[in-house]
Amino acid sequence: MQRLTLPFALALALMLLALPVHPARADDSLYRAWGGKAGIRAVMDDFVARLPAHPRIGRRFQGVDAQHLSSQLTDQLCELAGGPCQYNGPDMAAAHEGMGLKKPEFTALVEVLQEAMAARGIAFSDQNRMLARLAPMHRDLLEK
Repeated sequence: MQRLTLPFALALALMLLALPVHPARADDSLYRAWGGKAGIRAVMDDFVARLPAHPRIGRRFQGVDAQHLSSQLTDQLCELAGGPCQYNGPDMAAAHEGMGLKKPEFTALVEVLQEAMAARGIAFSDQNRMLARLAPMHRDLLEK
């Protein structure tokens, strides 16, 4: 019995030594580059305001609760950017189920987002960093 206890104690000690003293904090450089939550909210407000007038996708946003949509997007992008926010809305597949989104509409959505980011002074490199974090959701938005 004592033979098993010593190796177990040594293994446990080694595992504890391998743990960081302070938990690692997520990289929040993108969050800061966008101006924190207020900066992200400004971009999302701009983005959502542009959508109803867009010739290719505007019809999909007629009558949408813009404030709610902007709030949800703000929390989602804030979390993706490494900020302290927590997105509690539906996942993208569930949120877009049955909408029948096609690739040209998705492309238009990205174009509008790029316009809003540029209008709010987000550096091109920081735009690309955010788009890279959003890219995995692409398949969840499009009609299967």
